Parts: sequence; C-alpha cells; structure tokens
Amino acid sequence: MKYNIQHSKTLIVSNIELFLNYCMRFYDRQFITRTHITTDILIRFENLLYDYFRSGKSQDLVLPTVTYCAEQLYLSPNYFGDLIKKETGTTALDYIQTKLIEEAKEKIFVSNKSISEIADELGFKYQQHFTRLFKQKVGATPIEFRNQN
Repeated sequence: MKYNIQHSKTLIVSNIELFLNYCMRFYDRQFITRTHITTDILIRFENLLYDYFRSGKSQDLVLPTVTYCAEQLYLSPNYFGDLIKKETGTTALDYIQTKLIEEAKEKIFVSNKSISEIADELGFKYQQHFTRLFKQKVGATPIEFRNQN
C-alpha cells in the first residue's frame, strides 16, 4: 500500500511541475507577443521619468520608486519589473537609478548649485545617499565628476 501512495505523490508532483512550466511559458510569451504594447509602456515610462524630474515632483515626493512608476502606468509592480527586465536587461530599480544619475550629471555639469542642493532637488533626503549612489554608478563622486568636466 505504501508503494501506491509514493507513486501517487510522484505523479502529483510531476503534474504540478508540468502545470507550472506551462504557466511560466505562458507568462514569458506575453512579453514576446506584445512588443507594440511593451514598446508603448517603455515610452510612457521614459516620459514619466522625464516629467517627474522636470516638474519638480522629486522635491515633494522624494525618489521615484518602482511601485510609484508601476502605479502611474496602471501596472502591478511585479509585472512592471518583469517587463522592464525583459526589455532592457536591467531591473526597474536599476533603470530608474540610471535615469536619476543621468539627471544628476546634467545638473552637476550645467549648474553652479552645490552637491547638497542638487541631491535635494533630485529627492534625496541625505546628500551622503546621493554621493554613494553616484559613485557606485559613475565611479567618481559628484565633486570629482564636476572637477573632471
């Protein structure tokens, strides 16, 4: 009798595994078959980040998060994160941080504001967090970057 129970467990586990594999294939396929939709979402995401920094929302709302961006695009944070990862090869958070650093470079390069003021404009509560992220992404501190350019 024990053999039958073990055999049944093996069949059940095997069927569950098969079902989950089908689910993953279906989930992955939606990113492939909806290229025009995902392209539209990426464009809207780019525009959202652009507007976020240009409107001054970063001073009021702090840094843009994956959840914030997903909500603005009417997507779940998990789906949004998966979509960005599939389309860009980076996580949504890394993508947001890269755009944030691009914005920071522009501000450092064209303005005479202090690093602290720039960090505040971008939504950082503490300049140290801004400096740490900047150095991690660029390889130089904001002051070193300003002096090099």
